[in-house]
Amino acid sequence: MRVALAGAGAFGIKHLDALQRIDDVEVVAVVSRRLDQAQEVAAKYGATQATTELGDVLASPDVDAVILCTPTQMHADQAIATMRAGKHVQVEIPLADNWSDAIAVAKVQEETGLVCMVGHTRRFNPSHQWIHQRIVAGELSILQMDVQTYFFRRTNTNALGQPRSWTDNLLWHHAAHTVDLFQYQCGERIVAANVLQGPINKDLGIPMDMSIQLKSATGQICTLSLSFNNEGPLGTFFRYICDNGTYIARYDDLITGRDEVVDVSKVAVSMDGIELQDREFIGSIREGRDPNASVRSVLDCYRILSQLDAQLQ
Repeated sequence: MRVALAGAGAFGIKHLDALQRIDDVEVVAVVSRRLDQAQEVAAKYGATQATTELGDVLASPDVDAVILCTPTQMHADQAIATMRAGKHVQVEIPLADNWSDAIAVAKVQEETGLVCMVGHTRRFNPSHQWIHQRIVAGELSILQMDVQTYFFRRTNTNALGQPRSWTDNLLWHHAAHTVDLFQYQCGERIVAANVLQGPINKDLGIPMDMSIQLKSATGQICTLSLSFNNEGPLGTFFRYICDNGTYIARYDDLITGRDEVVDVSKVAVSMDGIELQDREFIGSIREGRDPNASVRSVLDCYRILSQLDAQLQ
């Protein structure tokens, strides 16, 4: 499987590290906004092509699939262009930053029949997989999810503290993780959703604080707090309040409400959610099936985000 990566920033590097641990996968091209960065990353990971133009990669017969870790505003158009070029695509979260673009990507996937997967990593983290397996087995039922997504980003920087060429978004990017996970874990559609946001940052032009409430068809609820003003700890914490226990997940780790460590090491072949996500992408292409987190399976998340966005407008 010959894979190209577009977007050699902090998250793109995570994918490149993960792909190295998957058998019979070769990274053949790296695309970045800066040619020197593309060349440096390509050399490190053994890719033969480094470019600033995604079109160069899409025109290459030596590329089977593309992983897009580019700025949010480019995701939908680039995903469509990749499929139009006859290549499978994994587009990092979010699929789009508006409902019409999300629908457009799903339509092209249906037309081409190619794999189009969205990087909803929470579906793949061993911690959340452990919860999901027990829900499917009938051992757990979620009553409430309380989620905190906190960063400190009062300047336009990425997860490594490096300057960004684009502005991040609490609703369409960071809330997408939780909106999708809530539906995925409950196995039901969201029937009620509300949002409040704090003041708009005068320099970045975005709200820095947000609060979201969700309700499923059978009454399960989720409360999500998001902030770019939080000085620590950073990241996302998921508290599952269930009929049979309370669990707190942070990325690939899981503890009970009593601070007992839950062993999730046997949940999957890796403890790295990004690697598991990439294994699913590669596996679905090889096996000719829809991946978990296919564009169709996550589309309802973007319907909800669109409704919340309309409330804010």
